[in-house]
Amino acid sequence: MRTKIFSVSLIAAFTVAAANAQSFPSQYKGTPYGDSRYHDGPQKIPGRVFCAYYDFGGEGIAYHDIDAKNHGSGELNTADGTYLHEFRMNEGVDTSFVKFDRKPDPVDDNPYDKVLPPRDMLYVGWTEPGEWFNITVDVAKAGTYTADFLYTSNRGATISIDVNGKPATSPLGIPSTYDSADPVTWRQWHHWNLAPNLFKVHLDKGKNVLTVHILSNGQMNLGYFDFKPAPK
Repeated sequence: MRTKIFSVSLIAAFTVAAANAQSFPSQYKGTPYGDSRYHDGPQKIPGRVFCAYYDFGGEGIAYHDIDAKNHGSGELNTADGTYLHEFRMNEGVDTSFVKFDRKPDPVDDNPYDKVLPPRDMLYVGWTEPGEWFNITVDVAKAGTYTADFLYTSNRGATISIDVNGKPATSPLGIPSTYDSADPVTWRQWHHWNLAPNLFKVHLDKGKNVLTVHILSNGQMNLGYFDFKPAPK
């Protein structure tokens, strides 16, 4: 009898968990990012999903950051009235942008890049273990997708991805982009690389909410995830 009761309870628990995962997008209080230069609405899949365009909603809803200060916009990038320098500067997630043509020491277009990032691309940086952020996406067709990941990591790290409030990947190892040949110490944070097919997830058609978790080491710059239908 105890075994039967336990089995029924376990089935009920799984049913509730599945229902919660299914209802997550409708219960979620965050909203897709948008501004005068970036189109309002969920980011599209297939396509590039940019980390800096994480959702509106604030601390504990759209993201969790260890402090309320944006250490990129408005701090490293002095507030000067420009879009790139003041991008989301009053939010806790730390954001910055790719810098080209800087002399005497190139920043993000340096010779130690494995992949050249898009000019002026906004990204999430100064990451720490335990931080996370949500991105609402619009999926054109239900199916399994793979994602390439554009990033820097001066020490290697692990991240994971949730879909609609439910873990969708195991911890994902991110290779270090440290290069001892670079004589400029601070530039170890600016060696861009692309991790091809970093993970594979199933996504339903329409609105989905992705959560990016920083699990270990941190100190990464997160550019974008490029989602493509998985080969059959």
